[in-house]
Amino acid sequence: MMTDTDSNRVLSVLRERRSVRNYTDREVSDEILRTIIAAGIQAPTALGFQPWQFVVVRDRDLMQRASDYCKPILAAKIAEEPRPGTEAFLAALKNPEYSIFYNAPVLVLVLGAREVASSAIDCTLCAGNMMLAAWALGLGSCWVGSAALVQQSPDLLAALKVPEDHLIVAPLIFGYPAPLQPKPERREPRITWVR
Repeated sequence: MMTDTDSNRVLSVLRERRSVRNYTDREVSDEILRTIIAAGIQAPTALGFQPWQFVVVRDRDLMQRASDYCKPILAAKIAEEPRPGTEAFLAALKNPEYSIFYNAPVLVLVLGAREVASSAIDCTLCAGNMMLAAWALGLGSCWVGSAALVQQSPDLLAALKVPEDHLIVAPLIFGYPAPLQPKPERREPRITWVR
């Protein structure tokens, strides 16, 4: 049973967690990553299938290769369907120094088993737990959805050791945050009560 202090800490982590896009060079230990993954697998899973598998990538050259592969594909998609507010991101994608992984020290790919219909949902819930656990442990994280574009490259999938019977559901980066900007405010939710 949780105490009021425990409940307040959990709610605080939920309120304060944010996507971090600026990291220090400090490495994240294997022990902390195991703790984060252990929190992830406590997520709900349909029929108890637990369809997740994880790839931990510390090879920064490989991360840069993956970023370099994804950037032009993403830039082309944005150029095809321009939306207000994407100009700065499009310019960043064209910068050779820019990494979609924001120079984080580690990338964790949350993979879902192809044969399990609920893989995407289960692995998304798992990834949410992982990002919350990271924040509780003093780490930042960011879901880099565009990194899933590496699934179009058999060479990168092989280098990343993604098994053929799994899909990349959640590419997550982790690291110790560099100084952060204020967290953007959340809009009030629209709620319909049916009683």
